[in-house]
Parts: sequence; C-alpha cells; structure tokens
Amino acid sequence: MDFLRGSCCALGGSVSDIPSMAEQVLVIGGGGREHALAWKLAQSPHVKHVFVAPGNAGTDDNGKISSAAVPVSDHAALAQFCRDQDIRLVVVGPEVPLAAGVVDDLTAAGIRCFGPTAKAAQLESSKSFSKAFFERHGIPTARWKAFTEPKAACSFINSANFPALVVKASGLAAGKGVIVASTKAEACKAVTEMMQDKSFGTAGETVVVEELLEGEEISCLCFTDGVTVAPMPPAQDHKRLLDGDEGPNTGGMGAYCPAPQISKDLLQQIRDTVLQKTVDGMRKEGVPYLGVLYAGLMLTKDGPKVLEFNCRFGDPECQVILPLLQSDLYEVMQAVVDKRLSSSLPVWLEGSAAVTVVMASQGYPGAYPKGLEITGLAQAQQLGLEVFHAGTALRDGRVVTSGGRVLTVTALGHDLPTALQQANRGVASIHFQGAIYRKDIGARAIAFLRQSRGLTYKNSGVDIAAGNTLVQKIKPLAAATSRSGCNAELGGFAGLFDLKAAGYRDPILVSGTDGVGTKLKIAQECHKHDTIGQDLVAMCVNDILAQGAEPLFFLDYFACGKLDVDVAQGVIAGVADACKKAGCALLGGETAEMPGMYPPGEYDLAGFAVGAVERGQMLPQLDRISDGDVLIGVASSGVHSNGYSLVRKIVEKSSLDFSSPVGASGDQTLGELLLTPTKLYSKTLLPVLRSGHVRAFAHITGGGLLENIPRVLPDSFGVVLDALSWKIPEIFSWLHKEGNLSEEEMARTFNCGIGAVLVVQKEMAQQVLQDVQRHEAAWLIGKVVPLQKGSDSVKVHNLQRALQANRSLSVQSHLQGRMQAGKVKVAVLISGTGTNLEALINSTKKSTSFAQIVLVVSNKPGVEGLRKAERAGIPTRVIEHTAFPSRADFDGAVDEVLREFSVQLVCLAGFMRILSGPFVRKWEGKILNIHPSLLPSFKGAHAHRLVLQAGVRVTGCTVHFVAEEVDAGAIIFQEAVPVKVGDTEQTLAERVKEAEHRAFPAALQLVASGAVSVGEAGKICWK
Repeated sequence: MDFLRGSCCALGGSVSDIPSMAEQVLVIGGGGREHALAWKLAQSPHVKHVFVAPGNAGTDDNGKISSAAVPVSDHAALAQFCRDQDIRLVVVGPEVPLAAGVVDDLTAAGIRCFGPTAKAAQLESSKSFSKAFFERHGIPTARWKAFTEPKAACSFINSANFPALVVKASGLAAGKGVIVASTKAEACKAVTEMMQDKSFGTAGETVVVEELLEGEEISCLCFTDGVTVAPMPPAQDHKRLLDGDEGPNTGGMGAYCPAPQISKDLLQQIRDTVLQKTVDGMRKEGVPYLGVLYAGLMLTKDGPKVLEFNCRFGDPECQVILPLLQSDLYEVMQAVVDKRLSSSLPVWLEGSAAVTVVMASQGYPGAYPKGLEITGLAQAQQLGLEVFHAGTALRDGRVVTSGGRVLTVTALGHDLPTALQQANRGVASIHFQGAIYRKDIGARAIAFLRQSRGLTYKNSGVDIAAGNTLVQKIKPLAAATSRSGCNAELGGFAGLFDLKAAGYRDPILVSGTDGVGTKLKIAQECHKHDTIGQDLVAMCVNDILAQGAEPLFFLDYFACGKLDVDVAQGVIAGVADACKKAGCALLGGETAEMPGMYPPGEYDLAGFAVGAVERGQMLPQLDRISDGDVLIGVASSGVHSNGYSLVRKIVEKSSLDFSSPVGASGDQTLGELLLTPTKLYSKTLLPVLRSGHVRAFAHITGGGLLENIPRVLPDSFGVVLDALSWKIPEIFSWLHKEGNLSEEEMARTFNCGIGAVLVVQKEMAQQVLQDVQRHEAAWLIGKVVPLQKGSDSVKVHNLQRALQANRSLSVQSHLQGRMQAGKVKVAVLISGTGTNLEALINSTKKSTSFAQIVLVVSNKPGVEGLRKAERAGIPTRVIEHTAFPSRADFDGAVDEVLREFSVQLVCLAGFMRILSGPFVRKWEGKILNIHPSLLPSFKGAHAHRLVLQAGVRVTGCTVHFVAEEVDAGAIIFQEAVPVKVGDTEQTLAERVKEAEHRAFPAALQLVASGAVSVGEAGKICWK
C-alpha cells in the first residue's frame, strides 16, 4: 500500500541541512487544526518531517510537511506506518480517534503519543461522565441531569426550578450535538429528535439536560502532563454562521485570541478552579490526563462555569492560538509526554493579537457542493497571512473544495482591530464559488475594549462582597467573647465599653499595640492560620499586664492584597478564641484589602488591647523595688513571637525545613513547633499581680531577657540570672547550635524559655512562686542587685552550659540519623568558586532531599568551592590534573576516590575538564552537568554570546546527563530565561545563573529519587 504523498525535502534547504537528531512526526487528522499543528511542528529544528494523515491540499506538498494515506481508524496499520517511517511522536488532532483509543493502542506498540487515553478522553466523549466528574470534584458547572428515557427527560425539563433548556447528546457528535432551546417545548422536541429519531446516531442514546447559563462564552485551553497545567491565552470562538451571531450553529466560523474579557486574575481563577482541579481529579481517580485540555466556559455573574470539555485543540481555536506560541511546539509536546512540563513551560508572544476567519462552502452547515476551484491563496500569503486548509483537495494540480469548512485565514496584529482588518483582507483575496465567511470576528471584543466603562472597586481588586461575607462569618465568633462591660457586637462605627459595669471605681486605662512579625511568614508557608491569632492577642495583653492592667477589649487589623475569606476567618477565629482565654472582648477590627501592597497568599496583622487598673494597683512599683528582691521566671511556650527573622534564616541554612518531622515520635513538624502560640498570662497571673506581693512584671518580648527586664526596674538596679535554674526548651538549644549564636545574641533576641518575670520581696518569693505554679511552670531565676556604673543591667550566668546541657534533646540530634538513611550519595566535581555547588549543598541539606553530598573534588587547590564544602562539613579532595601524564590517568584517580566514598551520582559544578570516554561510559547515567542555554541550541563555550548574536528572545539553562559528545546527553531539566532588550553577556549570564541555582538542585532530586534515568540508546526514562 502506498501510504505517502508529496515531497520530503526540508523547508528552506536540503535534507542534509536538518540536524542529525531531527525526528519524524505524524499528525492524525485532516482539518485546519491539523494543518496548523503540522505548520507549527515543522518550525522546530528537532523535526525533520511532519506527516499528516489523511491531510488535505495544504499538507500535500509543503516543504517539511506531507500527507499520508494511512487509514487512521486501523490502529495496527497506523502502528506499522510509524515503525516503517521511524515516527518518534504522534500528535492526535480530532476527538474521534482519541475516544477510539488510538493513544492506548499506539503507546502499547511502543510509539510515543501526544494526547489523552480513551479513558481520559471521556471528559469529552461522554457528557454524562464529565458532568458527574464535575460534581465529584467541585468544578463549577451548570445544573444538570442525564437521561436514557425521553419521557423522563421531558418531565425534568418541565419541572426543573431553573431554565433546563440546553439538551446535549452525551456522546461525540462532531461538535454539533448541543441544542440551546428557547422554550420548554423546543427542548422536549430536541430530546425526541436525539433519542427517538436518532438525529445524532448513537451519541444521543443518553442525553444531558442542562441549565441555560447567561454570559460570555470563552475557550480556555492548556497543556498538561497530568500534574502541571500550562494555560494558553484565552480565545473566543464564533459558532453562528452569519455576522451579528445570526444563522444556524456551526463547528466554528472564526476565533480571536487573546480574549480581553479574561483578566489575569480571572485566568488564574480558571486555572485553579477548573483546569488544575480537573487534572488533579483525573490523577486521583487513576486516569492521568496528558495532552491539551480545552474548557468551554460561560462567564456568568456568579463566576466562570464549565459548559463542556474538549480533549484536544479546538478548530478554529488551534489556528488562532498556535501563531502566538513563541516556544518550540515539539519541545512542549515532548515535555508533556515525558511528564516534565514544569521544566519546559511554553512562552507566548506578548503585545500581539490573532484573528482567524473561516471560509465555508455555500449551504454549510447543511448540504454543500464539492470540487469548486479555489484561487487567490498565494495573494493571501503574500499579505503575510497564514492560510490553513481544512476541506480542500488537490485535483489536476488545482486546489478545490472538499468540505463544509474549507479553510481559515489567520492574521497577527499589535491589537485585535488590526488583526481583524488584516484577516478580512486575506479572506477577500481568496475566491471560490458561493464562499461564506463572517467579517465581524472579534467585534464583541473590540466593542468591549472600546467601551467606556466606569471602574468599580472590584475592578481595582477590592471585593466588598467578600469582605461582607467575612464579617458575617466572624460576627458569632466575636459575640462569644462578650463580657461584663460590653456585648462585642460587630457592625457599628465604634465599640463601647462600660467601665462601671465591669466593676471599676477609679480606673486608669492602659493600652498596648503589637504585631506578630515574620512568624506570619512561617504560618503562611505552612498554611496554618489557626494559632497566629493567639500570638497577636498575647503580644498585646501580656504587654498591658506589665502595668497591672486587666485586658478589657481587643481590636484587630488584618491586611492583605487579595482577601481569602477562609484564611481570614481562620486567623480571626484564633483571635476570638484567644480573647476568650484572656478574658477580653473582641470589640471590633479592620479588614484592609489593598491590591498591590502584598503578594498573593500573604497578609499582615496588628492588634490593639485596652485594659484598666485601679489607680492604687498600678505596676511597676519602682519605689518598692530593692536590693535582694527575687525574680520569678514564668515559662514560655517556646519562641513566642519575637526573633523570627533570625529563626527563618537559621532554618534556611540548616539541614531542615518547616516540613521536617521533629520530636521523639516525629509526629510534629518543625513548622508546627515554631508556630506554637505565645502564652497568655492574663487570667493565670492577674490574681497574683493584684495580691500586692508583686512589685513589677516584665513581659519578655522583642529584645529578649537583656532588654525587657530593665524596663520595669529603677535606674539604680540591675538583675543577675542563673540559666541553670530553669528549663530551657530544646528549640532554643537547636537555634543556638545551628545558628552558631553567641550567649549575648541568644539573650538579646529570644526569651530562652522565660515568657514573663515577676519581681517580688525575698520573704514572699516562695509563697508567690507557689501561687504561680498552680497554673504555670515557674522558677526562682535570679535577684535584684545594685547597678554599678557602666555595668550591664542584666547578667545571665551559665546560659551556654544550660543550652548545651539541653542539646541531648535537641531537634537536630533526633533527626540527623533519620535524615541520612537511604539517601543517594553524591560527589560534586569543581574547579573554582562553586556557585552551583552552594545551591546543591543547600538543597541536599533539607530533610526532604533524596540526595546527600558526601564528597567535593577539585582539580585545583585553594579554590572557594573547597572552602564552601568545608564550611558545610563535607569532605573534600584535591586531585590536580597537572600531576597526571594523561586525561585517563587523572580520571582514574577521580574514579578511585569516588569508589572510596561509595559515590552513586556525580554532579559537575563548574568542572573545567573534559572527562575521558572510558570514565563517561563507566558512569553512564550517573553524571549530571549543567549548560547555560536551552540545549540542543547553543552548545559549547560562549553560549550567552551566541544567544545574543542569534537574536533569540528566550534562553535558559539545561541539566543533562553527561555523554561522550559534549552537551549531547539526555536532558533532565530545563528552565527558560527571557532575553531582555539591551542585555549584555554579563546581564544575561547573571539571570541564567539564578535559574541554574534552581534547576540543578531540581534535576538532582529527580535523578536521586529515581523519577528520571537513562534508558536504551541514551534516551531519558520517566517513572
């Protein structure tokens, strides 16, 4: 059988011009979508030739593209064709082959395919499956019900409490199986035609009846590898045949992209609530979805809702989206198949718009003539336009019509009006008898852009409705904090408090304000928001206790860039709960949504506490404090809410991260430990403070022990503390050791286990201590002494000993043994400063790392990279290449030391030696290197110079396995970096280096975890 038609010569040159690694691709389908796919794939330097089966006149003889007459429904014949032609990737265009399992069958035959399996394609091939899937996974869609009996469907249409006017054939119906009725009778008629008259064949055996949604219809497509979602610019299709959205429904008469009705925020919402949810849901159900996912959406007043899913590029959306793709489509598709899309995300043209206009045959979408000659194609192309063939054929050297939708003309412009004007010029230059086309594609979008719209607060990023929802949710929380003096009802302009009703006769009001600092960063990173509210309340009410005041009421301030009601509710629920524990009312607060002030997911907090104390009971009583008074230390719960900028820096440089398990049983993470809320002392200590035996109370807050105790002492006195007299929580011992902190730094930054200090007369110390110990852990920790001029106000004896004594219980000692077990042992070869070495060290020190660096080898002595390794506690070796007579001898010495340390993987981080063939073969699949370009482009030295000379707009870095040919090993991970206008080699190198610091650790984890390896013929294997 002769499967091939057309020429196989390379576009713009002979076959010999094509790179040696270039591959053959097959596109399945014969429409405009498939012509566009072949056109874009043929632009890749990795692609030698694109076959299109069955193709059309546009793909018959078009440079690197040709048609193939292989029967696409015969999967065995298709597989044989792929083997015969050495096809390295099959791209499936239409939905019917996907639903028929072509991807399943070709994959089983060992042929790589881009597109979902038949099970995954049920999202399109079965409307009832997809609607049930939406319901299971909370994906917004119209209300619906599926039926297999027409009588039941009509009964539902007539009784539903919403306009049930959309009737869909559940199966595939070539994009035409949807009837949007204007009346219930019309909807019932559609049911009868589908189910009894079989107007759509077997596709209508099950029908779905849906709610009629109102709004703007938009198409949002994405690439996905089953985990990562990479959205394309949103587009809008035009289904009606005639201008002004008149005439019958069609498969699509044109499209434009991007759709201005979709803002960046809305696209992100669609990505999160529709596309990512769908991909995650399919994966959880054991049916991973790979390929293109197309969501047809209605932008309703209640937000975007899914009308339907397609499991492939739309037609004509494909013809309008792909011209805006700046990346290599072949590379993106390979990344999808290899499940590494996150490292090869597509890049799109900025500041451009595209319009596609469909030319159809007279009579379409009904019966139409065929065989009519088409002229003017060359003129359209001379205008700089792309003409994608659909229903066309070659007859005696002439292009003739052979389908309903004949061809599409696509134009790019700096804006939509320009692109539409150019597309219409192209359509006007093409002629065939009875041609039908629209001249208003994108007119609604142009009107939208030109419309003079008054801005709203929500347009600017402030959602008043969300704020009102939050208030309603927190009202009962605040009301539960009511106490004598106020009822804590939210909603007024101000809150009221009745001091007389609270029992005060001659009160002094005391106020305090504070925040939580960068402890918030840990809460946000750990997505744990329920305890941070107690920190806020405690920081304020503990402060006013220092005046002897009872906290009466509290006000909070919550600020964010975009309000997340659930997060804010969690935080404020914590505030309300803490107010109840402290005995104060949550009297009011402020929620400030300030777009642009805070990044997504971040928020800030401030609190304000007001208390009262009777005039004669105020603290501190400076005139009563004397030499020999005793200090009682009250236990903290941990770090409380101060010093977290230092804490975060220590964690960053440590071997742990916030998800690392800690504690004897490992049932708590480091993040959870650090988020232990600040202790509230008001209810437990206020009776003691009012007893008359306490002369001063100090809250150990910012400034630690050294700066807070002097705030409640006369200038003539200081204190001496003995750190061995109280129990220091192990977290402080870990911070001390891991951060290599001095005693002074510890005592000036942290509370070191003492959250509050009471100053009492020596004779009353034991009684007061017993009173405190009924509720809190407490100790006698020091005494008041006369302050000599020039002396420190606070002296802490034995702090180093106390911290070291507690180190046997430290977080790290428990984890270290667990952390290293089973990790892949890695050696890093360097020649200089080792900037990538530092990134690798930092990543492998995390408890979640699959790798552990056990050795750093340099071929030069005294380089900075060796010092970095030594500071990290990593063994080093210097093997000078100049000391060996040959490269093989040098490599032998390196191999010997690698075996000495039982090394399993090798990373080359600025290693300036070319390894010998025997060494590379011995360590095949076990050596990783990084190159400062997106390989296979710009190999060898001076990559940045070559990039700038070539004028490309995107470069990046590539982590690859080392092969005998330089920069030719299998690619593990890539990160793109845009080339900016005015870039020099130096500025470009700096940005690429930043990407390298992310890419190299990520690639190492992929290999060390076993997710990536080298297979046969040096090809990458993903698990």
